[in-house]
Amino acid sequence: MHFSIPETESRSGDSGGSAYVAYNIHVNGVLHCRVRYSQLLGLHEQLRKEYGANVLPAFPPKKLFSLTPAEVEQRREQLEKYMQAVRQDPLLGSSETFNSFLRRAQQETQQVPTEEVSLEVLLSNGQKVLVNVLTSDQTEDVLEAVAAKLDLPDDLIGYFSLFLVREKEDGAFSFVRKLQEFELPYVSVTSLRSQEYKIVLRKSYWDSAYDDDVMENRVGLNLLYAQTVSDIERGWILVTKEQHRQLKSLQEKVSKKEFLRLAQTLRHYGYLRFDACVADFPEKDCPVVVSAGNSELSLQLRLPGQQLREGSFRVTRMRCWRVTSSVPLPSGSTNSPGRGRGEVRLELAFEYLMSKDRLQWVTITSPQAIMMSICLQSMVDELMVKKSGGSIRKMLRRRMGGTLRRSDSQQAVKSPPLLESPDASRESMVKLSSKLSAVSLRGIGSPSTDASASDVHGNFAFEGIGDEDL
Repeated sequence: MHFSIPETESRSGDSGGSAYVAYNIHVNGVLHCRVRYSQLLGLHEQLRKEYGANVLPAFPPKKLFSLTPAEVEQRREQLEKYMQAVRQDPLLGSSETFNSFLRRAQQETQQVPTEEVSLEVLLSNGQKVLVNVLTSDQTEDVLEAVAAKLDLPDDLIGYFSLFLVREKEDGAFSFVRKLQEFELPYVSVTSLRSQEYKIVLRKSYWDSAYDDDVMENRVGLNLLYAQTVSDIERGWILVTKEQHRQLKSLQEKVSKKEFLRLAQTLRHYGYLRFDACVADFPEKDCPVVVSAGNSELSLQLRLPGQQLREGSFRVTRMRCWRVTSSVPLPSGSTNSPGRGRGEVRLELAFEYLMSKDRLQWVTITSPQAIMMSICLQSMVDELMVKKSGGSIRKMLRRRMGGTLRRSDSQQAVKSPPLLESPDASRESMVKLSSKLSAVSLRGIGSPSTDASASDVHGNFAFEGIGDEDL
């Protein structure tokens, strides 16, 4: 999750008091909350009491006198690095102290009173689920409320997550981010002030082997089935005409498990697809469609005069990756903090092991670059849990002593309609190369903004690669 403090604001104090500088904290480029230096200092001191000074990153010191504009900008940069470092630390970033601070600040900034409301959550097939929640309920509370409404068992909640999406004109979902423990879902979606933004329930794991756990339960089976049918209809899962015929036949027999077993064998089953974007693979400014799943990033592309092709980048061969952002200034404007800035440009760059002893950078330019990074990290986390013999059930951090709230009026997952005839305009794809070492990739130079060490995500799964994997 990408934290940034792109600008400051001069604001008047309460009841006409003296003016102060406010720092706008953005999450994935969207305003999350507005806080003062003293509030962040209070957070730092509380974390220091709980975890010790040695664990915490450096915090910008107090100043005796009023700050100059240059000092305000310097402090902004220091606070941004501090927030990013705390969030990326497994201990600090998951602490209730850190997350509750951000939840309170979000609610105060958006001036949303605590009250009971009805929140709409969509399933992958578009079915609406209305749950009664508090505006101050965190993501886990809302997820539990949805599970209770659907009668999903407590031990399967960790297999699903809530996602913030933007519904496009054709009804397709563009994924913005996975909702996190530091935010209030009701406030997050309503503060965007657009009916395009929705909350969607979708499975949160990548390895299809975990489907077996979910399919043993009736509700879990129906959720997976509805999601898979929807993904096929959207063209996210690649299906031949014969496979489509077999799937439709299983639908007609209401053989949901058999339907899913066949779907698991299909290319891009369980993948998350992103909007069309641009990459420097295999050449500069190449239009691509990126999908994430099965421990890889898949790039679908069309070179001039060629058919649709696909290149796959395995996460186990990514040494590290980073997300960089730049804000182009309009011509003639001055480089003043928070002034004259244009639209943020986001890039995901990863260093890939093309062949033994040869690493190369690959860059994807997309507004969804941060979401792609989140997918990479979650795939690595899942691989490491599996490698250690653990279970993804333990990956769900649950509050001690919490009990699942059961809804008085439960709602069944509707069975989706039969698959429509396959789209004749969809082309079959060929692999660009069975091994990417045969492909010439353009490297990237220095990023548009300097990336500090804390901005780079090291990949612990990368260390387990042997010569036989190359």
